[in-house]
Amino acid sequence: MVPSQGSRLSAAPRSRQRGLTLLELLVVLSIAAIATAMAALALRDQGQQALQREGERLIALLEGQRAWSRSSGQPVRWVAVEGGFVFQGRVPARPPERWLSEGVQVQWPQAGAERALVLGPEPILAAQSVVLQLREQQLRLSTDGLAPFQVQRP
Repeated sequence: MVPSQGSRLSAAPRSRQRGLTLLELLVVLSIAAIATAMAALALRDQGQQALQREGERLIALLEGQRAWSRSSGQPVRWVAVEGGFVFQGRVPARPPERWLSEGVQVQWPQAGAERALVLGPEPILAAQSVVLQLREQQLRLSTDGLAPFQVQRP
């Protein structure tokens, strides 16, 4: 019996494929990239994130009080207290705000300067800055007196 042409092709030994196809290589690289990104996010410094969040929150509060002081004509000062801060000069007075993270410390970069930030009511103020510290991380919040407060790395 003579095998047919179709069965002869199916009976022929197939050569084994060696190496990876381009699609398989792309899948492996994609998985490696996703794993690397997840590891980088997991290893990000939690103290720096918390301090950044504190700085952004404080800037929003300072600028809100600055606007209120200008519109009401009442002077407002920001003063650090144990475990938080208070805005002095508000009528009615507000209770002290707490830091979102435990252990935030306030440092004043100018020696002998007033230990408060003056927020108004004048539209142009003196240049001011304050340094927030959480463990070994530091963050400086400053203004030139005209522009809004900004976060700067000390």
